[in-house]
Amino acid sequence: MLNLFLRCIILYTFLLIAMRLMGKRQLGELQPFELAITLVASDLVCIPMADASIPIIYGLIPVFTLFLVHILTTKLATKSVRFRKFLNGKPVILIEKGNVLPSVMKELNMTVDDVMEALRSNGYFNPSDVEYAILETNGSMTVLPKSETRPCTPSDLGVKVSPAFLPVTVIMEGDFIGDNVAKIPYVTKERVLKFLDNRHIKQTDVLMMLVSGEDVFVQPYKGEFLTATLDRDEDAKDGVQVHVTGENA
Repeated sequence: MLNLFLRCIILYTFLLIAMRLMGKRQLGELQPFELAITLVASDLVCIPMADASIPIIYGLIPVFTLFLVHILTTKLATKSVRFRKFLNGKPVILIEKGNVLPSVMKELNMTVDDVMEALRSNGYFNPSDVEYAILETNGSMTVLPKSETRPCTPSDLGVKVSPAFLPVTVIMEGDFIGDNVAKIPYVTKERVLKFLDNRHIKQTDVLMMLVSGEDVFVQPYKGEFLTATLDRDEDAKDGVQVHVTGENA
């Protein structure tokens, strides 16, 4: 029993490492050859995992072989456009100027329900709102809406907006994310702790704390969230000026 338990852990860990090295794509984003490798690898591991009479190496070697095949195939695909098209296919226009193309649907073995579902997942419910819809090689649909139906942007209104900043997680589930804190020169662990202390919040009580430019978002485990504006002046009282919300603000 213990032997079977250890075999499962070893094989699962090895498969997890191999899949992790192959890339970060989700199942719905896999190319056909990647999906095939994933299915075959999982099946090969199941055989020695369930049967203790089969040497564990019979599960490790095939997975390692598939990993090498994946790396080689990926390298070839990056070097040759023809090989990449043969391997993955190419994007196909499915809707053109509001018209769904039946011939393309037939070629792709798609139904009207498939097309409408893909449209709805992109936020559009009528093909007439779409200039072009392209079916990508991984099966997802990319939609270019018509000019009159696309969302209004600040540039359309001639409004200047502040630059967008990528939110950085400073605290996650009560723990500091040291690597992230180091990316923001005006944020230190001491200043964060001082800010939390002034708001009567313990570090361990913070589910999530994000810093985006000069904006701070804090979500405690209990109570409502609060937002704040960073003061980059080191001489500021707590380094942060709270300007909005919640019971904790």
